[in-house]
Amino acid sequence: MVHSKPSRHKLDWESKSHLMGILNVTPDSFYDGGKYSSLLQAEKRAIQMQEEGADIIDIGGVSTRPGSLPPGKGEETKRVIPVLEKIIKKISIPISIDTYRAEVAEKALNLGASMINDVTALRGDEKMAEVIAKHNAPIILMHMKGNPLTMQEKPHYEDVIREILKFFEERISFAVSHGIKENNILIDPGIGFGKRLEDNLKIIRELKKFKEFKKPIVIGVSRKSLIGKVLDLPPEERLLGTAASVTAAIMNGANVLRVHDVAEMSQVIRMTDAILRPKTEDKRPQTLN
Repeated sequence: MVHSKPSRHKLDWESKSHLMGILNVTPDSFYDGGKYSSLLQAEKRAIQMQEEGADIIDIGGVSTRPGSLPPGKGEETKRVIPVLEKIIKKISIPISIDTYRAEVAEKALNLGASMINDVTALRGDEKMAEVIAKHNAPIILMHMKGNPLTMQEKPHYEDVIREILKFFEERISFAVSHGIKENNILIDPGIGFGKRLEDNLKIIRELKKFKEFKKPIVIGVSRKSLIGKVLDLPPEERLLGTAASVTAAIMNGANVLRVHDVAEMSQVIRMTDAILRPKTEDKRPQTLN
């Protein structure tokens, strides 16, 4: 049985807003597909994100843009694992792996990855919960209606907040019943994953309602279509819309902001925190396994 190694990373989710830099090693992601597909490009970007203020780097080998089909397990492994091997000793911040496949997660955690970001909330692979529990690793449980191929085909909710709250209640219970520790669970309401524009805006507006679970809240709004729909802009022109959305998310309770533009959003997050949060130098950090 594999046990988690003592962690070198300590993060207190409540002491500040944490920036999760996106490192997509995919050819087809909606904004940066193909940009970091070579090992050298990925390594340079990871180091750059750390220097620009990222608290966590999230490596993903499967595009989850609307309408996308996932690659096979072998292809995902081929994309993600060599990048992790390349950067793990050159990066001093935690590395997250954006995957729903237990085999990919297992290999990554064995190599030193710190956490798993599962867009299926442990529904995509029946062995994932066992892997997370075995490694005592943090896990992000994300809400998604349907799957990336079909999720934006006329999604509908009677009450989007109530339905996502019910989803998290069930998924957190499932995770804990399968040996995952309560303090290793983060939740992500899944902006853009099977949501209409009005759903996405309401989630950000009413984010505080998700605080009832007493779990860190992860939000990914970076350059997403809700910004494009409001501002009528393509992905490459959505930086300011992202900044506004990140600020609103922090003001409404987000703990982790998942973004493409690390340098710019680091400034947005630091400024928003300076306004909203008291000094917390005396707080004791929690270990991120």
